[in-house]
Amino acid sequence: MIETKNIVVLFDFDGVVVDTEAQYSVFWHKMGVDYLGMEDLEDRIKGQTLVYIYDNFFPGMIKEQKEITASLNAFEQSMDFGYIPGVEDFIADLQRHGVKTAVVTSSNAEKMEAVYRVHPEIKTMFDRIFTAEMFAASKPAPDCFLLGMDVFCSTPQHTYVFEDSFNGLKAGMASGATVIGLTTTNSREEIAPLCHYIIDDFEGMSYEKLLAI
Repeated sequence: MIETKNIVVLFDFDGVVVDTEAQYSVFWHKMGVDYLGMEDLEDRIKGQTLVYIYDNFFPGMIKEQKEITASLNAFEQSMDFGYIPGVEDFIADLQRHGVKTAVVTSSNAEKMEAVYRVHPEIKTMFDRIFTAEMFAASKPAPDCFLLGMDVFCSTPQHTYVFEDSFNGLKAGMASGATVIGLTTTNSREEIAPLCHYIIDDFEGMSYEKLLAI
């Protein structure tokens, strides 16, 4: 049996801790249409950092990048950061059992400051919060999750990753961790090949259930 002190649980943020993916889809769809004439930008950039998005979809478009950044910052100030059902109880249960937890997000520190204004308790819900500035390669590279393991002196066999986006799930699998996919963004059928276990939300999820996966 795995000792609790060795277990690490890494959570993506958007679509895993808070229900924001639909809101971001609306924003990035508009950016794709307005600036690129692209109808599916929102699907192509899920789980990616802003640097990745600019480098791959808006290269050299300095003026446009500044406009989008300003629009995004304003948009995030008024977002609804509602929790995914059951996630608060699940994280509290992990804490009671001494499990180390962290947010591993492609969002930057400025966005997370907007989150803290709505949910200041998030700073104490997790042992660490890793943002986009802290790792070089964006998902689907596993760097962000490997960083989490390294900070907690954990190994893939003792690490669980909760993700919802295709790129995030791929990153989790590439890290060697046990990956639990959420259907908050994509269907069960779509994410099934990219994770070890699937849940719709965290209702009924517990420390004991996690160990049984």
